[in-house]
This record gives sequence, C-alpha cells and structure tokens, in this order.
Amino acid sequence: MSSENEKPEEPEQLALIRETVRKAKVPRAKPRTWRGAALAKELPVARVVVNKGALHLDQFFDYAVPEELDEAARPGVRVRVRFGAGAHQVRGGRREGGRLIDGFLVERRAESDYSGPLAALADVVSPEPVLGPELLGLARAVADRYAGSLADVLQLAVPPRNATAERKPSPEPLPPPRAPEPGSWARYERGPAFLDSLARGGAPRAVWTALPGPYWAEEIARAVAATLASGRGALVVVPDGRAAGRVDAALTEVLGEGRHALLTAEAGPERRYAQWLAVRRGAVRAVVGTRAAMFAPVRDLGLAVIWDDGDGSHSEPHAPQPHAREVLLLRAAHDRCAFLLGSTGCTVEAAQLVESGWAQALGAGRDQVRRAAPLIRTVGDGELARDEAARAARLPSLAWQTVREGLKTGPVLVQVPRRGYVPRLACERCRTPARCRHCAGPLEAPEQQELRCGWCGRGAPDWHCVECGSTRLRAQVVGARRTAEELGRAFPAVPVRTSGRDHVLDSVPGRPALVVSTPGAEPVAEGGYAAALLLDGWALLGRPDLRAGEEALRRWIDAASLVRGQAEGGTVVVVAEPTLRPVQALVRWDPVGHARRELAERAELGFPPVSRMAAVSGPPEAVEGFLAGAGLPADAEILGPVPLPVVRPGGPRRLGDPPPGEQWDRALVRVPPGSGAALAAALKQARAGRLARGGGDPVRIRVDPPDIG
Repeated sequence: MSSENEKPEEPEQLALIRETVRKAKVPRAKPRTWRGAALAKELPVARVVVNKGALHLDQFFDYAVPEELDEAARPGVRVRVRFGAGAHQVRGGRREGGRLIDGFLVERRAESDYSGPLAALADVVSPEPVLGPELLGLARAVADRYAGSLADVLQLAVPPRNATAERKPSPEPLPPPRAPEPGSWARYERGPAFLDSLARGGAPRAVWTALPGPYWAEEIARAVAATLASGRGALVVVPDGRAAGRVDAALTEVLGEGRHALLTAEAGPERRYAQWLAVRRGAVRAVVGTRAAMFAPVRDLGLAVIWDDGDGSHSEPHAPQPHAREVLLLRAAHDRCAFLLGSTGCTVEAAQLVESGWAQALGAGRDQVRRAAPLIRTVGDGELARDEAARAARLPSLAWQTVREGLKTGPVLVQVPRRGYVPRLACERCRTPARCRHCAGPLEAPEQQELRCGWCGRGAPDWHCVECGSTRLRAQVVGARRTAEELGRAFPAVPVRTSGRDHVLDSVPGRPALVVSTPGAEPVAEGGYAAALLLDGWALLGRPDLRAGEEALRRWIDAASLVRGQAEGGTVVVVAEPTLRPVQALVRWDPVGHARRELAERAELGFPPVSRMAAVSGPPEAVEGFLAGAGLPADAEILGPVPLPVVRPGGPRRLGDPPPGEQWDRALVRVPPGSGAALAAALKQARAGRLARGGGDPVRIRVDPPDIG
C-alpha cells in the first residue's frame, strides 16, 4: 500500500479508538466540581477546616455534600475540597474551580451561614474518623494561646495517613489492671497517697522532684497503672527516644504487653500510625511518647505526665511552636484530669505551679535525698588556674584523684559542655579570654590554623595576654573528642567511650571505663557511675540567657543523678565557681530552692513566667510597621527593637535565626499576668491583616520564646 493511501486512514483509526474508549464500561474520574450531582437529603452542608496554615484563613469553610458521599462524609474524616475558586466561577448554582486541598470535616449542618453558592466536597479520603471533638477543641485552644492557626496545630496533632495501617483492625481493649503497690513511691512523703488517689479516680496535681537514681521510669509506670486501674487513660510525654524507651520497658514490666502504645519517630510511619489509631479507637488506654504525643487522643484521659519539662526538646520547632508542658496543662484543665510534672531538677515554671497553689509539691525528705544523692565537691576557677596538674592536662588534682578512685569500682562519667575541638581560646596562665584588639571579638583557631577574630575576621599573629603578658593559649572549652584523647593518654589501660550528637550511647556496662559525654547524651551505667566530672561549668553559666543558671543546674543534676549514692561512695566534682547560686544548689541538692529564688527575682523584674512575653522579629522596617499597627493591650510593654546577630552565609544556623546575610531586629512585647490571651489575639489579628493585604510577610512571631537573652 502506498503512502498516499496510509494518510487518510489515520483519522479513521483514531476516531475508532476514541469511540471504543467511550463505550467501555470502566470507572471514570469524578467530575471536577460535581456539576449536577444530587446533594445529600439530610445535613447537606459540611463544615471543613482546610489544610492551609495562613492566619487570615483560620476559619471553617462550608461545602455541599454530594449524595454519593453522604454516608462516608462523617465528622472527623479526612476530605479533599476545591479551594480558591472565585465568586464569578459559578455554574448552575454551584461554585467551581480552585485547586484540590486536604482538610478535615468537623461538622454536618442543615444550612450554611454563607449565603452564596457552595462548592461540593471533592472526595472523602478515608472513612476513618481521626479528628474528634476533644482533639479539635484542644487544637483550637493551643492555636489561640500561641497566636497560630488551627490548621498548623492539626498538622502536629494528627499524623499523616497510612492506608496499610488503617486497613488493619486494632486489638480488643484489655480489662483494667489491678492497682499497683507503691514500690519506690514509698520513698516520697506523699507518694503512696498520690497513687491511691489516682486508683480511686481522683485528679491530684503534683510537681514531683524525683530522687536521683534509675527508679523514675518505674515510678511513672506505677502512676500510669494506678490510673488505668480506675478505668481511665494516661499520657506520658518525655523529651527523647531514650527516655521513651526506658518508660516503655517499665510499663511493659508493670502492666504487661498490649496495654500501652509507644509513639516516637523511630517507629516508622506505618507502625506509628497504627499505634496512634489503636489509641484513637480506644484499644489502648495508655501512651508514652516524645513531643508529638502531647496531642495523643487518649480516651477518658485521667492522668497527663511530663518528664523533665526543662529539656529544650519539649519545645516544638514548627508553627505555632507550642511547648509540651503548656499543652498538657491545657489538657489537664479542660479534661479535669490528674497532672504530674516530674524531673530530678525543677524549672521556674514548675515552681510557679506550686507557688500559685495549682499543684502540690511531691518530694522526699532530706534524709532520703542525702542517701540517694552523691557527694558533690567543687573546684573554683581560681584554684583551677593555680593547679599545676590542671595546667598540664586541664584536670585539677581533685579530679585526677576522683577519677582514680572511681575507676577502682566502676565507670566514671565526664561531662563537657561542647563536642569536638572548640576554637574559642584563653590565656593558659591566667585564663583571660583571648579577644581581638580591634573589635574585642573572640579569637579562634579553626582546625588548628592561624588565629583570627570570630567577629571581624582579622588575623592576630602577635597576640599576647593583656593581663599577664603570656603568649600561650589553650582552649577554654575542650569538647568530648579532645577530652577523650587527653584522658586516654592519662589512663592508657582504661577504655574511653564518647557519647554525643553524632553517636549517643543508651547504656554502658558497669565495668571500669571513662565515658565522655556532652550534656543530655549521658548513657546510663549498669549499677550507676562510681564518679562524675562536670567540666567547664563557666561555659554553661556564662551563656547570655535568662535561663543560663537554671539550665546549668538541670544539666548537672541530670548527670549527677546517674552516679551512685553517697552511701555507695559516689562522688561528683564540678569545675565552677563555688559561690555561685546554681553551684550551691547542686552541692545541697536543692533544685526546688533554686527555682523558688529564681521565681522571686523574675517576679520583681517582670520576667517570664510571671509575665507573658512574645518575640517579634524581622527586617527593621517590617518590625516597626507591625508594632505600630498592632492593637496591643493597653498594659503591653515593648522592649527594643534590637538588632540580631547576622548569620554568615554557609555558617551554622539555629532555629529562629534570620536568613543568612540579612540584618533583622527583634522586639519583645511583655504583658502582666491575665493579659496573655489578649496579647496573643492582638498579634494574630495584626499578622493576619498584613497577610490578607499584601501576601507574604517576613515578620515572625513567637509566644513564650524559650531564649530571650
């Protein structure tokens, strides 16, 4: 057949293919806007929260429910809707157009408050109701408190869907267990009474100062068991996966298998979602997990527990950046359930809960504390500078002696504030910080190269100390790897292990060894450490932060709690000025007293948590315009603005830092107690108005910032 004969047949073949496809009985895609589809006969309006976190869209939107989706479109399910269609895109009384977006159906209604035409639900993603009224109310309260949007909170509260996990049934719920024995709770003056109240269905609220040692996880498990015995649920939030693993093991030992769920990121999306669904369906009544578990939909919540509330991991980095402690306080108030804030230390916020009468103090007597806590000894900076042993290898004579004695009976913990080879330098003879002669910035020697200023970048090849004239330098803070090398040379027959950001150890054997760790990464030693060294205490105490002393004491007590008690020979040496308040609190093992004094000082100065505060940051002109247009409460006080440090391109960045190379300002807005809700509402309204008028807005808002300098 010639080519001339082939060309006319191509249109006929294509037409035949099209006609065949039209006649084939295969499922077709649903119409984009359900044009002409019949609506549900009863409650034809669905109220939806769309998955858009913009503040000016923080409201419910009404959609029409097609008859085909009537049965599946129940409150709490995930849906897809068309969003963004204009009022001019109306055909046959239906709004059309827009792009598909996810959301949650929160209510079915007979009529809509909106008088115009409604778009129809595009689809019901899953018939599983994942957003109940309790979780919706909690998310709304958290959004209002932190000047955020409901959609952003729901992103944190409801995990992503996993179809495989959703198809699997959850196990049948087990009957309530028996009330546990007090066990180690008997060491606390009100411990047995607290458990008894939980088992009888009460709602006690306590700030618990835990004794040092390994029993805190078991004590939490017994509190959970007592709550389950009353027929209610329990929720435990811990700062990291290691702590979650300890509580998980303790709950398994006290309750047995199948009575609790573990919600951590390490579980993987399918297993985590399956566990979350088991909680949502009521198959499991107890939950332990990290920060995201604060929203776990536990049925009939009877006890909310947070462990170590001062840990920075409890602060959510994503908008609106809530703190797990505050979320659990909202849940305890809304559900009228018991509340337990536990830690070996004590934050100022915890002290305020007791001071206000909202919670009761739960602790042990001084005799119990003395038996459980190790012996604390101090080495001041002046003594350290004059000590020949310290000058030779950075450790004072007392530390050498403590390490030698400790290694005879078990492992020794060495805590250093930072990891790696830290380039900040000081005079070896008098410890005066080495600073640039031009701008007074800190001198650095990155990767053992030539000296240069960390601020202006100028070199300092002929540096000498302005105090004593010495030309010899040493690192003021030597990290975990450098410390491990020095100790390895000093004790060549002893194994040295490190635990830090890149490699965190969960536990170590009870054999003699040196364990060098950064704060928060200390592994648990079998039988407890024989001794501990807390080096470079000034680095923790000298940070330019309101919480520097509180945080240093918390880090020290957490590490010292892993050491054997004084009766077993446990000793801790802290290298810091002995007269400072946090050091004295460590020596007396009195974190509660330290927190109370901090609270009294902050009350005099009007600092958080006595006052409520918000940080507003952005380009200078944007911050100025935002504050000028915000309808702040009459009792609001603006501190600043002040310039933030410029982040170098390619340099390290922290959460909340401005974009590299840009100059940003930050202002603090402070209000007295009782005006926090008004402040959050004013900031939210002002930012929503700016977004609605002009699109993007570079201003960032954070209510209750953890770091205010």
